[in-house]
Amino acid sequence: MKNTKAKKTLRYITEASAIAALYVAITIAIGPLGSAAIQCRISEAMCILPIFTPAAIPGLTIGCLISNIATGCLWQDVLFGTLATLIGAVGAYLLRHIWWLTPLPTVVANTLIVPFVLAYAYHAPEGIGFLMLTVGIGEVISAYVLGIALYFALRKNARYIFKNTNP
Repeated sequence: MKNTKAKKTLRYITEASAIAALYVAITIAIGPLGSAAIQCRISEAMCILPIFTPAAIPGLTIGCLISNIATGCLWQDVLFGTLATLIGAVGAYLLRHIWWLTPLPTVVANTLIVPFVLAYAYHAPEGIGFLMLTVGIGEVISAYVLGIALYFALRKNARYIFKNTNP
């Protein structure tokens, strides 16, 4: 029995680590496109992954944390940006049975949190409303459009990629 539990734990940690590493690699590869007043963080497409595995929750959160540190974000962005990703990932997991709603928590959390970080930590000259609009559009593109495309790309083979697949 212990061996099975150890295998499940190792699988969970491996999945979370792989997701975190991919999130960081994509974020760093894309560069400034994912960090500015007008932003589209392509790695946010991975917010769809809680449909397939609960390991995506810590994976996305740790990936965002490391990405924000690696790209030189201010501490407020590291803290609150990571919190937005955690909220989005948990929300996505809770909505995993309604695939087309899964990206919504990520879009909402980032649209409501990130503009305040940009305005107050980075002193962005644009108003909160404009920042909410631009961050929201970027999240719709990355989380919804690219996220849903990723969902359909993974859906058929998810049982081979992830251990406890929901769809």
